[in-house]
Amino acid sequence: MSVRQGLLAILDQGPCYGYQLRAEFDRRTGSTWPLNVGQIYNTLDRLERDGLVTKGDADEHGHVYWEITDAGAAEVRDWLSSPVERTAGTRDELAIKLAVAATLPGVDVGLLVETERRASRGRLQALAARKESGADRASAQGLARSLIVDSMIFAAESELRWLDHAEQQLALRPDHAMALELSTERPKRGRPARAEASVA
Repeated sequence: MSVRQGLLAILDQGPCYGYQLRAEFDRRTGSTWPLNVGQIYNTLDRLERDGLVTKGDADEHGHVYWEITDAGAAEVRDWLSSPVERTAGTRDELAIKLAVAATLPGVDVGLLVETERRASRGRLQALAARKESGADRASAQGLARSLIVDSMIFAAESELRWLDHAEQQLALRPDHAMALELSTERPKRGRPARAEASVA
């Protein structure tokens, strides 16, 4: 989720000051994505620069309230009514790590998969315990937390399934067929051509 859009959506409810925005963001995300105040103020400065919020005067307690502009409210509506865009390529560190390791001579990829599997199972167990400890789904805050923790559980379960799949694929190939030697072909300067992402 974009912190930018999340903060804008909260400001669409009414003016807030920095620490208040952080607390509201935590409440609405079940404290699963902690933000520091510096990150919030940097984001607010960029939102102000882009004409999406305005900064008010300080109150008697020194709190500076930020208000959303009409352009900011329009961006919130666009964000909420549009699907999340996924990038064409993967930036998943685990997928990249395993793909590279599988092409390196002398790397025990089976051990790497098992190490990652143990870590994923540990994450899944911790998330399950976290879900049980915050089982209050009756409140809006509890429901928000539950939705995010459930998403993290599904992602961890998916990662375990992918690791099983990767292990099966790797088992089908002999080790010597996987190693890639450094290419002797000299790369051309400039950016490589973008490969079209294909979904099987």
